[in-house]
Amino acid sequence: MVDFLAENNLCGQAVLRIVSRGNAIIAELLRLSDFIPAVFRLKDKSDQQKYGDIICDFSYFKGPEYYDSKLEAKPDLQDLDDEFRENNIEILSRFYLAFESVHKYIVDLIRYLDDLYEGVYIQQTLETVLLNEDGKQLLVKNIFNYFIKMDRGTNYTCPVCLSSAARSSADSNLDDICKLLRSTGYSSQSGAKRPANYPESYFQRVPISSTFISMVIGRLRSDDIYNQVSAYPLPEHRSTALANQAAMLYVCLYFIPSILQTQQAKMREIVDKYFPDNWVISVYMGITVNLVEAWEPYKAAKIALNYTLDSANIREQASRYSVSMEGLRPQIQQLLKEGFLREEIVLDNIPKLLNCLRDCNVSIRWLMLHTADSAYDPNNKRLRQIKDQVINDSKYNPKILFQLLLDTAQFEFTLKEMFKQMLSEKQLKWESYRTEGSERMTELAEVFSGVKPLTRVEKNENLQAWFREISKQIESLNYEDSTAAGRKTVQLIQALVEVQEFHQLESNLQVCQFLADTRKFLHQMIRTINIKEEVLITMQIVGDLSYAWQIIDSFTSIMQESIRVNPSMVTKLRATFLKLASALDLPLLRINQANSPDLLSVSQFYSGELVTYVRKVLQIIPESMFTSLAKIIKLQIHAIMEVPTRLDKDKLKDYAQLGARYEVAKLTHAISIFTEGILMMKTTLVGIIKVDPKQLLEDGIRKELVRRVAYALHKGLIFNPKAKIQDWQSVYQSTHIPIPKFPSVDESATFIGRLCREILRITDPKVTCYMDQLNTWYDLKTHQEVTNNRLFSEIQDTLGTFGLNGLDRLLCFMIVKELQNFLSVFQKTILRDKAMVDVFKAMLSAVNPVKGIVANASKVYANAVAKTQKIWGPYLESIMKVGQMQILRQQIANELNYSCKFDSKHLAAALENLNKSLLADIEAHYQDPSLPYPKEDNNLLYEITASLEAAGIHNPLNKIYITTKRLPYFPIVNFLFIIAQLPKLQYSKNQGMTCRKATDPVDWSPLVLGLLTLLKQFHSRYTEQFLALIGQFIRSVMEQCTSQKIPDMPSDVVGALMFLEDYVRYTKLPRKVAEAHVPSFIFDEFRTVL
Repeated sequence: MVDFLAENNLCGQAVLRIVSRGNAIIAELLRLSDFIPAVFRLKDKSDQQKYGDIICDFSYFKGPEYYDSKLEAKPDLQDLDDEFRENNIEILSRFYLAFESVHKYIVDLIRYLDDLYEGVYIQQTLETVLLNEDGKQLLVKNIFNYFIKMDRGTNYTCPVCLSSAARSSADSNLDDICKLLRSTGYSSQSGAKRPANYPESYFQRVPISSTFISMVIGRLRSDDIYNQVSAYPLPEHRSTALANQAAMLYVCLYFIPSILQTQQAKMREIVDKYFPDNWVISVYMGITVNLVEAWEPYKAAKIALNYTLDSANIREQASRYSVSMEGLRPQIQQLLKEGFLREEIVLDNIPKLLNCLRDCNVSIRWLMLHTADSAYDPNNKRLRQIKDQVINDSKYNPKILFQLLLDTAQFEFTLKEMFKQMLSEKQLKWESYRTEGSERMTELAEVFSGVKPLTRVEKNENLQAWFREISKQIESLNYEDSTAAGRKTVQLIQALVEVQEFHQLESNLQVCQFLADTRKFLHQMIRTINIKEEVLITMQIVGDLSYAWQIIDSFTSIMQESIRVNPSMVTKLRATFLKLASALDLPLLRINQANSPDLLSVSQFYSGELVTYVRKVLQIIPESMFTSLAKIIKLQIHAIMEVPTRLDKDKLKDYAQLGARYEVAKLTHAISIFTEGILMMKTTLVGIIKVDPKQLLEDGIRKELVRRVAYALHKGLIFNPKAKIQDWQSVYQSTHIPIPKFPSVDESATFIGRLCREILRITDPKVTCYMDQLNTWYDLKTHQEVTNNRLFSEIQDTLGTFGLNGLDRLLCFMIVKELQNFLSVFQKTILRDKAMVDVFKAMLSAVNPVKGIVANASKVYANAVAKTQKIWGPYLESIMKVGQMQILRQQIANELNYSCKFDSKHLAAALENLNKSLLADIEAHYQDPSLPYPKEDNNLLYEITASLEAAGIHNPLNKIYITTKRLPYFPIVNFLFIIAQLPKLQYSKNQGMTCRKATDPVDWSPLVLGLLTLLKQFHSRYTEQFLALIGQFIRSVMEQCTSQKIPDMPSDVVGALMFLEDYVRYTKLPRKVAEAHVPSFIFDEFRTVL
C-alpha cells in the first residue's frame, strides 16, 4: 500500500498541508500577540478620552450607522480616525490576514472531511485514514489546532479597525470572520467568571461532524497514537507517556460536551487511563490547564476526577515524587562526575541510564506542572488548598527542583553527545575490532604450526587448522547483517572459552592472553553493534521540555541568582536551553514534512523567542558587571585619595588605604570572572539561530549601557512641564538592545522629546524676538537675552553628534506634523467658509491683471484684510511655529557642519565633493536623458542624504516636507495673510523688523521662514503668483502715495519690500526675481530708508 504521506497520495498530502498551515497560523497569532498596539487596550485614561469614540467592540455591528454618523458629525473625530488608521493599518492588515487564515483553515478542514465522506479520495475513507498511524495523528492534530487558534484568536479583535483592513482585501469574508471570532465573554484575568457553556458553544459557531469527532475520541481512548508507551516501559510512567494524547483528548471532549456532562462510565475510563495521578496538563507550548477548574461545570467529568483529587491520592503522588527527588539528586550528580561517563560504562549500562533519565524527567514534569502558579487561580479556594497540599507533601523547593533540572539537562546532553559520536564511529570501530580478533587468531594458528617460535608450545596441526578457521569465521562477520553477526559472535566467544578448557591451554599464559584479547574484541563487537539510533530517539522523547515553555520563566530569578553566585553555571544552563529547544520539534515536524515555505518563518519565531529568553537570563551578567563598576567608581571618587607626587614617609600609611584598594581589586576580579562565565557557554545553535557568547556579552553590555544612560538622561532632562511610529517599525529600536521606556512625565516619550519641547518653549515667537544677525533670542518684555547659538554647542558637547542629529530629525517630523495640520485646517475650515471664499473671489477680480495697478488700493486691501481678520490668528500661530523650528534646524545644521569640519575634515570634504558630483550628474541627466541616473532600487541618494544631514551639509529651507495637492485661492490667501501682519510690525535701523506691541506679538524671522517653507511645499507657480501679488501691492500703494503727494514711504510698503529682500536672501535666488515685480526706483528709494 502507498505510504499515507507519499507525494502521490493526495489524501495524505491534503490533510498534511492543512495541519502544516494550522501550525503556521498559530505561530503567526503568537507572534502578533506581542505587537498589539497599547492604545487598543484603552487602559490609560488619556487613551480612553482620545480614542474611546473611534475604537469599538463587536457592538459596532449591531448599529454601524450610529457609529458612522457619530464620526461624520465631528470633523475632529474624522481626522483622528484617519490618523489612527494610517498609523496602525499595517499591523491591522496583518491581524486581519491572520484571522482570515483561521476562518479559511476551518472551512478547508470541513471540506476535507466532506471529501472523505463523498469518496473523492479513491480507496480512502474516514475509517481507513483513522486506521493509518499518520492519518489518525493528523486528524487529531487538526481538531487540536482548531481549538488553539480559536482560543488565541478572540483575544485580539477590534472589529471596526479590522473592517478598515478588510477593505484592502479583494475577497474579504469580514462577516464570517467576525461571526467566528466575536467576543465570547471569557477573560483569562484572575478571578474572572467563566461564561455559561464556554467553550463548547464557541466551537459550535462553525460545527464539525459529530461522527468524525466521536471516531477521533474513540481512537484517542483506545490507541497509543503517538507510540510513546514504548519509551516509558514502567507502569508508573504511563500517564507521562500518554500526556500529549491526554491533551488532545481534553481538547476533543469539548466538541462533544455530552460526554463530559452525562457519560460517567466513559469519563471514569478516561480519567483512570490518562489522569490517575495528574490534574494539571500542558496543552500547547507551555499553555497549562487545571482540570479541577476546567471540568468544574461538567458533572460526569467532575465525579470521575474525584478519586484523583482525593486528599490521600494527592499525598501519595506528592510523597512519591518527593522521595524520588531525594534519591535522584545524588545519583545524577555521581553520573556527572568528571571521568565517570566513559564509553564502556555507557555501553554496559544503557537500560539503567535510560531509567535514570526517565525518573528524572517524569519527576521534574510532575512537580513543575503541579506547583506552577499559572495553573492555579488564587481566588479559587479549592485550588489553593490542592496547591498548598502538593507543596507541603512533596517538600517542594524550587531551587532543588531547578538544580535537578540543570543536572538532568547536563546529563542528557552529555549522554546524547556520546551516543552521537559512538553512532558516527560505530562501523569503523566494529570493523577494527573484527580485524584485531581475526589477526589474533591467525597469529595463534601460526604459533601451533611450529614455524613461529613461542615458549613451550608444541606443534599441533589440529589446533592450527581450528584457529585458522576461527580467524576466517571472524573475518566473515558482516556488519550489515547485525542480527546474524551478533548471534555468531556469541558462538565464537563460547568456542574460544571451550578450546581453552578442553585442550588444556591454561598452562601457557601467552596463549591464554591471545584468547582473552580475542574474546574481549568479540565482546566489544557485540557492544558496538548494539549502539542503535532508537536509544537517541527514546532520549529525545523522554527529555521533552515543551510543557515548560512558559513555566520556565518562573525560574528566571533562581537562574540569575545562581549565575551571580557562580558564573560557570552558564555551562549547565546551556544544556537546559538546548533541552528547551526540543520543544521546537512539535510545531515544525508537520510543516517540514509538507515542504511548506512557512518553515523558515515559524522556525525563526520560536527560535527567536527562546534566544530572547536566553538573553533575558544572561543579562544578569552585564547588570552585575555594571553594579560592580559603579562600586569601583564610588570608591575611586569618594574613598581613595589621590597620591601626591611628593609624600612624607609618616603619611604613607594614610594614603595606602589597603582596605579600599583591596575592595577595588576584588570587584575588578569579579568582573573578569563574570565575562569568563558567559564565554564558557561556547557557540550554540538554538533552534535555527546561532548564539555566539561573545556577541551575547557585547549586546548585554550595550543594552545595560543604553538603559543606564537613558535613565540618567530621563531623570536629568526634566523641565517645568507646561505620526506615531510603533516600536516594531522603528529602525532605531532593537529587540536585543532596546531603548528602555520610562513612565511619562509629560507629553514626550523620551528625554530628546522633552529637550526639544523645552527649546521650543524658551524660543517661542509669542514671548521672544529672534535677531538673525546675532543668532540670539531676546525676551519681548524685558529685552533680556534668553539664549543664543551656543546652546547647540552645549547640546553637542553633552549628547554628541548623534544626540544633536536626533534632535534635528525630531524637529523635522514636528514640521511635517505642523504642516499637515495646517493644510487640514486650511481645507476643512477656510475653504469651506462661504463668506471667506467670496472675499477671495472678490479680491482676485480686484487685482486682475496682476501686472496692473489696483485702483483705490488702500481701501481695497484694507477691506479684504478686515473681512478675513478672524482666520489669521491660528494661521499666524502655525506659520510662526514652522518658522521657529526652521531657525532651530538651521542652527543645528551650522553646529553639525562646524563640528564635522573641525573633527573630521576629510569626511566633510568627501561628503561635499560627493554631493556636488551627484548633483552635477543629475543636472546633466535632465539636460540629456541618455546620461546615467540612479535607479529606483538604488539607495545611494537616501543614504547620502542621511550622511549629509548628520554632517550639517544641507539647507532645511530647501527641503520638501510633505506632498501637496492643488489648492484654490492659495496665493491670494497667503498674500492677504502677510499684508494683514505688516501693520503689527515696524522697521528699526538697529534691529530690523520688530513687533510694535508686546501684547500682539509677531516675530519677523519665524514669519518669513514659515511662509517661505509653506510655499516651498507647493508648485513654484504659487510662489510666483504670491510674489506678483506683493509686487502689485507695493506698486499700487506707492502710486496712490505719489498721486496724494505723501512724501514718506508707507510702513506697510517698507515691510513688504523687507519681505522680498529677506525672501531673496534666504532662498539664495538672484535679485532679478524680486525686481521682476517691483520697479528699481522703488528699491532705490527703499534703500535710502534703510
